[in-house]
Amino acid sequence: MPTIVYTDGACSNNPGPGGWAWAVPDGPSASGGDVHTTNQRMELTAALEATKALEGDLEIVSDSTYVVNCFRDQWWKGWLSRGWVNSQRKPVANRDLWEPLIEQVRTRNITFRWVKGHSGDRWNDLVDRLAVEATNAAKQPSATKQPSATKSDPTLPDRGDPGRPATGHAIVVTGLRPPDLGGYEENPTSQAVRNRLRSILSAKHEMHPDAKVVTGMSLGAEMLAAEAAALEEIAYVAVLAHPDYDSAWPEATKRRFRHLIDGAAEVLTLDRSRPSDRRQLAASYGRRDAWLTKNADEAIVVWNGSDGPVDQTRRKLATAIGEENVWTLDPTELV
Repeated sequence: MPTIVYTDGACSNNPGPGGWAWAVPDGPSASGGDVHTTNQRMELTAALEATKALEGDLEIVSDSTYVVNCFRDQWWKGWLSRGWVNSQRKPVANRDLWEPLIEQVRTRNITFRWVKGHSGDRWNDLVDRLAVEATNAAKQPSATKQPSATKSDPTLPDRGDPGRPATGHAIVVTGLRPPDLGGYEENPTSQAVRNRLRSILSAKHEMHPDAKVVTGMSLGAEMLAAEAAALEEIAYVAVLAHPDYDSAWPEATKRRFRHLIDGAAEVLTLDRSRPSDRRQLAASYGRRDAWLTKNADEAIVVWNGSDGPVDQTRRKLATAIGEENVWTLDPTELV
């Protein structure tokens, strides 16, 4: 029987101070940190450190789709066959960690299993706390820190401005919500929009190798943009208006949202607390939309030509970055 080991990574302000941890249920554990890293590097480091420390067959349990899907969907075989470039013919990010981890998988019996984070799994919660503790230690190496209860998204003051989503050419994608995209379930319209976004984003990535898709992660066009970016192996940044963003959504939609959040290159949460009424909620989304407008280099707006909030957003983007840098995608022309 393989040894089961849980792994997790954490990062503050992504990139920033980070921590990793692994633990065998009722067995050994380890953790460590880095003063400047990313969440994905910490997730990878946790898995790699576990394979280096533990002998024999392993089953690695992680809440990172970035790690698990690489082996479930065998991304790594494509990387090796192409000489460590991705499908966009760009160097694979974090190769220095992927390469030794893949070598372990190729020479040993190591499998991976995904577990939903923050779902009450005792051992996932444990490595989460250990990773956060290591992150805190990396922030202040001389201070004594207690483990946090859970890993939280990076947050900023209620009226704060986090600046740009790191470096790169920011392509903001926004637009219509599900009622105007064929409904809340997967349907021909949403599929057509996602496929068209994949084609557009792939072309833009060829023009701008440092391109990042930036999305507010609302239902509809914004989540479709994240999925399109993930399918094309283009980095995307999730900019959330407030914490507990998905609290009122159906369970299946929550799973889809969390899967995308796990795969994001960066996650920014602009407000510290969840709005308590409709007025605060509107103000929170307004701050998020203003942030997206301010930080856009280009924008793609999924819009059917009607008056309303999407048209207002389109106009604001055109004013901020120029009409020539705002592209519209009409779903009615795709189906």
